[in-house]
Amino acid sequence: MAAGFKTVEPLEYYRRFLKENCRPDGRELGEFRATTVNVGSIGTADGSALVKLGNTAVICGVKAELAVPPPDAPDKGYVVPNVDLPPLCSSRFRPGPPGEEAQAASQFIADVVENSQAVRREDLCIAPGKLAWVLYCDLICLDYDGNVLDACTFALLAALNNVQLPEVTINEETALAEVNLRKKRYLTIRTHPVATSFAVFDDTLLVVDPTGEEERLATGALTVVTDEAGRLCCLHKPGGSGLTGAKLQDCMSRAVTRHKEVKKLMDEVMKSVKPK
Repeated sequence: MAAGFKTVEPLEYYRRFLKENCRPDGRELGEFRATTVNVGSIGTADGSALVKLGNTAVICGVKAELAVPPPDAPDKGYVVPNVDLPPLCSSRFRPGPPGEEAQAASQFIADVVENSQAVRREDLCIAPGKLAWVLYCDLICLDYDGNVLDACTFALLAALNNVQLPEVTINEETALAEVNLRKKRYLTIRTHPVATSFAVFDDTLLVVDPTGEEERLATGALTVVTDEAGRLCCLHKPGGSGLTGAKLQDCMSRAVTRHKEVKKLMDEVMKSVKPK
């Protein structure tokens, strides 16, 4: 009977749970799914991480290459993120060029990197006007069940924390780059941005960490990105229902709490792989 009602009236079925301040999967409205992270998952990458948020799984691999700095910023390197949502992760995605959702996710991650200054592009410069690092950050969703932005942000941050770059010098006689693979150093991470996503129902109710089904039923969505100082790095509101100032403040408060949870998880993982 319940299964039939859910099929015919999925939104009304869901609203009945919301009235009791719970969700069909048993979570409270402000409760996140179990979150796990593993670093160094890809042996061929310069840094990598696998993040699971409930059933949603995202893997990030970072590949570092040498390039000439851009003419308008000779003292800066590059960070190039790309999010891939392949048919492998969900039937909602189709083969071919990146769809609108994947492109929007890639732009979101690029905005997070730029606004948070997690990696300063100046830190990637080796010789001004001559040589700099390019970090290609490929994020691939392996299993999609909603809230891919939070998972991607966490996976990128964990992978960047795992990056080790070799020492590079420029030979004055030959003007060629010399790479010393025996001497490597960890990438300098300036801030730790963490994303917290919400689904909006009927302009008033907010649920955190929405599943794929909740995203489909929601009337709006919001993602708040904060750093360890509680500063707002990015606010992503792709249309839908509006939010009052009070509701937005509630989201900010929850995002600050979520940051502490994720940062603690990150610190525990990195403690086991990074030497003191």
